Amino acid sequence: MRLAGVQTFPPMDRVIFGQPAADAILAEAQRLGAARVFLVVSRTLNTTTDEIGKIRAKLGQSCVGVFDGVPQHTTRASAVEIARAATAAGADLLVAVGGGSVVDVVKIVAMCMEHEIFDEDGLDGYELTAGAPGAPVSAKQFRAPRVRSIVVPTTLSGGEYNAGALVTDTRRDWKQVFHHPLMMPRAIILDPLITLHTPETLWLGSGTRSLDHGIEALCCRMGTPLVDAVVTEGIGLLAEGLRRCKADSTDLEARRLAQYGSWLSAFGLQTRVPMGASHAIGHVLGGTFGVPHYLITPVLMPHVLRYNRPVTEDAQRRLAAALGAAGRSAADAFEQLIQELGLPSKLSDVGIQPADYQRIGEVAVKSLFAPANPRPLTRPADIVALLETTNDVTAAEPA
Repeated sequence: MRLAGVQTFPPMDRVIFGQPAADAILAEAQRLGAARVFLVVSRTLNTTTDEIGKIRAKLGQSCVGVFDGVPQHTTRASAVEIARAATAAGADLLVAVGGGSVVDVVKIVAMCMEHEIFDEDGLDGYELTAGAPGAPVSAKQFRAPRVRSIVVPTTLSGGEYNAGALVTDTRRDWKQVFHHPLMMPRAIILDPLITLHTPETLWLGSGTRSLDHGIEALCCRMGTPLVDAVVTEGIGLLAEGLRRCKADSTDLEARRLAQYGSWLSAFGLQTRVPMGASHAIGHVLGGTFGVPHYLITPVLMPHVLRYNRPVTEDAQRRLAAALGAAGRSAADAFEQLIQELGLPSKLSDVGIQPADYQRIGEVAVKSLFAPANPRPLTRPADIVALLETTNDVTAAEPA
């Protein structure tokens, strides 16, 4: 039972569902009075389908540019390149159509445009670093952006529901977090039909990233009763939707259910309940070791659950029930879901070996999420111990 806390709400206008993406984008651009729309889109959608063509046709002359070269893990280099192009085009609205990297990049592009940051060094100092748990800090403060965004997600990762952006500094192999409340998209458009082009492993794996958001919020010491209720419902919807998508990838109702689950599971992240170990370590697996974002949670979350179990027993019971396995341990229930989805389930499956654990610990312990974990991660050794957890919960006790 939560005894005290604060519930915040994000500066986002709306979530639109049940409408074709192209129609909804046009309606939102008109609602916002945008006359010069710059699209940042998935290259696959742009080059192998007619989805982006349909959007451009709807927008007509108000579409002033298209960029489809966003790399995995959202790099600084791509952000400043897009900012230069969008600024030169006089864009007054950014529209993202694609997966998590495409969604994240438009958030930071808005800030690069606002501050005229057109080279990678210009972002130095704006990144968040660990402060008190739940209160990260940055050396420089962003101004409110004049150009905002709307997004059409084609995966389930859920990053569109928060005001932060993960951006990789490839010069240092380090994924960093940038934040301003108005980096939050003005609107999110959920269209299950456009997601039929998303590869199955990416679709299912990205769904586990949204499960991650819900799980870390549910287990967080700084959660709220409202967040607990919403993310628990979202976890259950996602688990059902993902199982149904695995059984039939063309089932639009299953895809719609999974989108709703992603939406609800992100509520804690959306309202700034801090994430924990899975995010602290996961960002290192992606930004430093190159593990695809959508494969991180399947191989990492069981370790996190076992490590945190001594201080999150009640939350983990609720989690196991939401995953359809009441009475089992949450880690076992999560592993069972991963097996049903046919996703990798071991760190070694994605190229991470025990010899890497110390390096992961040294980088992840600096993350702004490490202090917010239910069992704070204060030393590299704590993270190594977490990565070494097994079904024996006692093995997770810190050294």
